[in-house]
Amino acid sequence: MTPRPAGHALVEALIAQGVDTAFGVPGESYLAVLDGFHQYREQIRFIACRQEGGACFMAEAQGKLSGRPGICLVTRGPGATNASIGLHTAFQDSTPLILLVGQVASDQRDREAFQELDYRQVFGPGTLGMAKWVGEVQHADRLPEYINRAFHTALQGRPGPVVLVLPEDMLTQLTAAPVLPRAPAAQAWPAPGALRELREMLLVAQRPLLIAGGSGWDADAARALQRFAENWHLPVGCGFRFQDTFDNRHALYAGDVGIGINPKLAQRVKDADLIIALGVRLGEMTTGGYTLITPPRPLQKLVHIHAGPEELGRVFAADLLIQSAMSCAAKALESLAAPAPSAGSDRLAWHDWADAAHADYEANHQAPPVAPLDMAVVMKTVQRLAPADTVYTNGAGNFSGWLHRYVRYFGLQHQGRTQLAPTSGAMGYGFPAAVAAALLYPERTVVNVAGDGDFLMTGQEMATATGYGANRGAGRLVSLVVDNGTYGTIRMHQEREYPGRVSGSDLYNPDFAAMARAFGWRAALVQETDGFEAAFNEALQAGAPMLIHLKLDADVSTTRGTLTALREAARQAGR
Repeated sequence: MTPRPAGHALVEALIAQGVDTAFGVPGESYLAVLDGFHQYREQIRFIACRQEGGACFMAEAQGKLSGRPGICLVTRGPGATNASIGLHTAFQDSTPLILLVGQVASDQRDREAFQELDYRQVFGPGTLGMAKWVGEVQHADRLPEYINRAFHTALQGRPGPVVLVLPEDMLTQLTAAPVLPRAPAAQAWPAPGALRELREMLLVAQRPLLIAGGSGWDADAARALQRFAENWHLPVGCGFRFQDTFDNRHALYAGDVGIGINPKLAQRVKDADLIIALGVRLGEMTTGGYTLITPPRPLQKLVHIHAGPEELGRVFAADLLIQSAMSCAAKALESLAAPAPSAGSDRLAWHDWADAAHADYEANHQAPPVAPLDMAVVMKTVQRLAPADTVYTNGAGNFSGWLHRYVRYFGLQHQGRTQLAPTSGAMGYGFPAAVAAALLYPERTVVNVAGDGDFLMTGQEMATATGYGANRGAGRLVSLVVDNGTYGTIRMHQEREYPGRVSGSDLYNPDFAAMARAFGWRAALVQETDGFEAAFNEALQAGAPMLIHLKLDADVSTTRGTLTALREAARQAGR
């Protein structure tokens, strides 16, 4: 192969891995890579973002949507540390991602040179770190090897983020090293004996519940999951912010097992005599702070199926542990022969249990009217008017409860991922994720729901959406900014623990509609429920992305009550 700069070889390696889009903020430490993007601009594009946190969130969304590692490039020091929020999100969400970091030249190392950091220490791998592996390429000829290892590491077992450090001088060296072929994800299948044991546990169950989620799913696996649930008539809940793992319109869907869980579903988790946890980590949010399923030995029989061996048995001493990729586990479960109905009946023992779980989910869609702006009606209107394959994104805050409760997510077996949300609880995630989805899949409509505090953390990426033509395809990019003038989640906790003693949670907000117009977006202000449908219809027809500023009273903070009610309840409790 003809020698070329290592920076060009890196771009060639990305193309060989099937990457056609990378996100980042340019830096002088990797100019040779940027030149490589120019060299191969017909095959791959570099999306220049406005802040590294937003860029890494976009790459994380890319990983969720594609199932392959999202790619983010940043410069050393401040660039890398800004990007760490996206890296942490990818780690907790089990999303494949590769963060490529420019580094000081090799002859300047260990002098605390300009913006120098030791990234192995900063992002140190481990079960509570921010990366699965941190590598540094010292020799240009080994660059393809490192890129290949980065892709394999990000994809294998429990998917996650990898950091690859690129010294500035290495990137300018010439190398004739050939790029390596596309890295496949290794697929671990469940052991046959474990499947037999799982079937035996199902045969004696009276109140089983399947909780699905996590990463590593594809459309075929989601279809197999649905057939498994149908064969056994199992109620299915989805783990925190993985609601699109199972079609929410299905008669066996029981709801999301996460923050703001339907109290009836929470009780159902506790009452279950067998829980099959498929792909979910069973973290704090999915277990209600480890109260619905209690460690180390749950009250329910527990079958835990996960791709990462290090996750199995780490918190819960389950009755059956199965290491398997989701693409294999779901297909294996589909093959489990369901029993014949009991004598004198055409129904399985838990048939009524499963039907009641779905009925509880349907009932949870009903809510008393709220004036002047009813967020339940807003979410239902979005669902009614937006295309079925719309991608919904959000960051962190109480506002997300309306989205999670009232939107019925299309299962990924139909159109791919329809939910992009951080299980890490990272504020500012939703808007860059929406921009990434709109740029990567221009034929799909993307709706971002953001709180006022949430949106202003990354809202400058409106410039990225405008600059790269986020609305040029058939899809539309819409952002709903829910403005109640407060950090709602923090205010809610304050009112519960220290009623009436507000500190640090009030916000001063700009005119969000005027701000959007300054970035070339269309915009509307909505303060009453009746005005929303017309504004959203306009957004679906607009030639430019559109922001709808939803102005709420600060007291309207949660899907299940007001801050005034919380404050009064806390006072009555003697706090």
